[in-house]
Amino acid sequence: MPEDRKTPLPPIPIKRRGAVAVIRRDDRLLVIRRSELVAAPGAFCFPGGAIERGESEQAALVRELREELNLSVVPQRRLWENTTNWGVWLAWWLAEAQDDAEPIPDPAEVAAVHWLTIAEMRAMPGLLSSNHAFLDAIERREIEL
Repeated sequence: MPEDRKTPLPPIPIKRRGAVAVIRRDDRLLVIRRSELVAAPGAFCFPGGAIERGESEQAALVRELREELNLSVVPQRRLWENTTNWGVWLAWWLAEAQDDAEPIPDPAEVAAVHWLTIAEMRAMPGLLSSNHAFLDAIERREIEL
């Protein structure tokens, strides 16, 4: 095979599915720092979690935000989807919370809550690679917030 031709990588097998909430306030997005007790401890990311068997993406999003942040959200529309390098298929949803609702993190899952601009998120050490991929898609105008 010629050296200039690349062999395509096999698709990443899907190990589980998840839903991710993208919540805006003006030009800022809701970002969490994961607790030390969960996978990817201390990492920064959008909130969300696993879709349980028989559960819709929207129902998973509502449940996960209530569990992680004691926050009631209404899913608005699916923005994007991707598969992480570790085999998690993610559905990214624009979600709405009441303007005056403040997230209250469950310390077993979430160490801190932040409202950040895209530029501030990019500068965060430990931002999950799947979140960088989402921000890249926004900047390529593949996603309209």
